[in-house]
Amino acid sequence: MRTRLAIKIHSVLERMFPERRVFLKSDSDTRFIRLKPETQLIAFGGATVMVMWAIVATAILLMDSIGSGNFREQAKRDQEVYRDRLNALSFERDQRAEEAVMAQQRFNAALKQISTMQSELLASETQRRELETGIDVIQTTLRDTMSEREDAHKALNELEKQTQEGSAAITMARSAPVQMEFMSDVLADTAQERDAIRADAQAALDQRAELEFEIELMQERNDQIFRQLEEAMAISVEPLDKMFRSAGMPTDSIIEQVRRGYSGQGGPLTPLSFSTRGEEPSPDEIRANKILNQMDQLNLYRIAAQQAPFASPVRAAVRYTSGYGYRRDPKTGGRRMHNGSDFAGARGTDIFATADGVVSHAGWQSGFGKLVKIKHAFGIETLYAHNSNIRVKVGQRVSRGDHIADMGSTGRSTGTHLHYEVRVGGRPVNPMIYIKAARNVF
Repeated sequence: MRTRLAIKIHSVLERMFPERRVFLKSDSDTRFIRLKPETQLIAFGGATVMVMWAIVATAILLMDSIGSGNFREQAKRDQEVYRDRLNALSFERDQRAEEAVMAQQRFNAALKQISTMQSELLASETQRRELETGIDVIQTTLRDTMSEREDAHKALNELEKQTQEGSAAITMARSAPVQMEFMSDVLADTAQERDAIRADAQAALDQRAELEFEIELMQERNDQIFRQLEEAMAISVEPLDKMFRSAGMPTDSIIEQVRRGYSGQGGPLTPLSFSTRGEEPSPDEIRANKILNQMDQLNLYRIAAQQAPFASPVRAAVRYTSGYGYRRDPKTGGRRMHNGSDFAGARGTDIFATADGVVSHAGWQSGFGKLVKIKHAFGIETLYAHNSNIRVKVGQRVSRGDHIADMGSTGRSTGTHLHYEVRVGGRPVNPMIYIKAARNVF
């Protein structure tokens, strides 16, 4: 059965590829090579495969060349767009830097003015207490003087009554000039004492009027100081509150959290007390306590701002090469999520911590290369990837502005740059939210 099938296949092939002979002739001999149909079929098949492979390879090369050309053109266009965008961002950054410097100067001036006004307020309070004490003394003296004057009036009236009753006796006692002279001296002394008491009382009243006028002037000055302090506190607290809200951070819960954990020197400011006599708080005392509470809140805001990443991780001249969000992957060309911001610069560029915190990782991690992770307050964590050198250790406590690493190109990277991430509760967020929020404050 197999023989018949082989014979039929051979006959079909012989019609398509008849047997051929290739003669090889030399000077003394002639030989030939017989090419069977099967051999010719194999050779034809091999040649066909080679031709098809050449066609496919040529097509692939042409498509790759066309694709590479399109990719290069697209890369050039993207580079031009990035260059224009970076120039605009650089100009905007310079403007924001100037505004930040001016805002910082205004902030420092406001703090200095607050300190001066607080000193003046304390001095005014001391003077006010002294005046209150002086007024109490004057009032006591005045009461004593009035009491003495009333006693003198009573004594004078009694003497006049005795004089009237004894006028007849005096007429009959003209022969007793010694007693009459004594009575005249007593009346003269009483009149002089009465006049002195009236003069002292009038002087006390005049002095009281002067003190009341001086207290009124001091009250107006205190009111002016209070107004300036309230305006300065509003100017100081508002930018910090706006910065936290721009970053999407709830200020009430953050301030309360900092207040609970605040254990530095001094502690919260205590309210002022203008009187120790157990009286109800005066309007000035209420205003002063409100200002002190605002100063306490300002202090808590500054502590919270140090613990959140309101700063840029690089200070040298760098390029902002990639932002947060979906982008074309520089390795594969596919569309992928980018969880941070990239800053390209020279190798070895200093990288700084953007907030106070504790280093939780300092070493190699797949994809990130040499990586530094810092844990901050409020559930925030920052990542600094692709470094060439790490300058901190795990467990080390760092402050904002500390030099933690040098820029490099380790891990999955196409060139020297810093990959900077901010994570809140373990989820990545756009780092530029925090950097932009602090531009008008720091």
